[in-house]
Amino acid sequence: MQLIQTAKARGIYTIVCDGYPNSVGKKYADKSYNIDVGDTDRIVSVCQLERVDGIITSFSDYLFECMVKIANKAGLKCYFSPEKLDYYRNKDIMKQMFEKLHIPNSKYVRLSPGFTDSELDALEFPVVVKPLDKYGSRGVLLLYSVEEIRKHFDFICATSNVKEILVEEYNEGFEFNMMSWILDGKVHVISIADREKTPVCTNEIPVSSRNVYPSRLIYNVYEEAKGILQKIANFTGQTSGALSMQFFWSPGDSISVCEVAGRFFGYEHELVDYCCGLKIENLLLDYLYDECSLRSALEKHSPFFEKNSAVLYFHGKNGMMIENQNSAKELSSMKGIKDSWIFYKPGERIISHGVNPYVVRYYIADGSRQEIDRMTKHIFENISITSPNGEQILYQNQIPEYP
Repeated sequence: MQLIQTAKARGIYTIVCDGYPNSVGKKYADKSYNIDVGDTDRIVSVCQLERVDGIITSFSDYLFECMVKIANKAGLKCYFSPEKLDYYRNKDIMKQMFEKLHIPNSKYVRLSPGFTDSELDALEFPVVVKPLDKYGSRGVLLLYSVEEIRKHFDFICATSNVKEILVEEYNEGFEFNMMSWILDGKVHVISIADREKTPVCTNEIPVSSRNVYPSRLIYNVYEEAKGILQKIANFTGQTSGALSMQFFWSPGDSISVCEVAGRFFGYEHELVDYCCGLKIENLLLDYLYDECSLRSALEKHSPFFEKNSAVLYFHGKNGMMIENQNSAKELSSMKGIKDSWIFYKPGERIISHGVNPYVVRYYIADGSRQEIDRMTKHIFENISITSPNGEQILYQNQIPEYP
């Protein structure tokens, strides 16, 4: 919605394609089509019919993949090519790229149905298991034995096109989200954030509970992380566009890369704007229509923000029905809350990995790190959403300890 509004404000005629007849974005666009983004051939036909001169998206691996394919078929400008998508979209091939470039990452194996115990001899438990070609943490579990992997194998790859899974050692270090823009083949770091997590259930990976900009450990990881992204861009041949990375770091160790992606991070890119005034939407649109502005913005930008901001995510227990959200609504009016979203209505049930990515989300802006932490702690301790029988629906978020 923000990308559409920004494009409209800049006088760009905007057409939206998605498979949701009542999607919010269509209310703001000049024109829209009810076409699923995966139906790339139909969207190519729309591009030709409407004489489209630019295509852009971000914030989702799947949308990035579809954009690349559509742009290639429609002859539109795009910063990546279909034949190299597997480097960013296939987790096994991505890992092979890391190995070839000598980029540290978690030990892993790729398993097929009927795998043997000995194939896991080189790994230490617990392990993270995931499908090769999905996104948004779908099918991702934290498992503690070979028997558990065998038990959950079919679930992990149930919606995957590849009936194999990736198994990698679980990293307990500090986690980071890093966004950059590649210009003339050179990495320009947009931001590095602390990606904080909270354990929930035995076999679920810890959920993302808070992202804070800038990272309080940015000076420990900046140069090494930037160098890794530069290696990757050089290897894939990406000379422009968005490139993001999730990685781990512990004091005394090197960075260990989790994943890279050819897009920005959704639900948190707004924090860059809150911290320094750089709007990610303008970067995306400048890439298509105003290269001079793009160059100027990147030359002036520094990821070492003087202001701090954070987004707080609250996840709910799958299948539970919501009744009372009063405290969540009251917390939305706290001083310092820039924006908030309550995703469910009373009477609705929580659906993990459904249309609603979270139960509640809060944005905190323009505070010191100490103030951000104080507000976070207050919200974590006072938020409550309950079921008809009074049971707490939300998982209890935690703030990690930093060195």
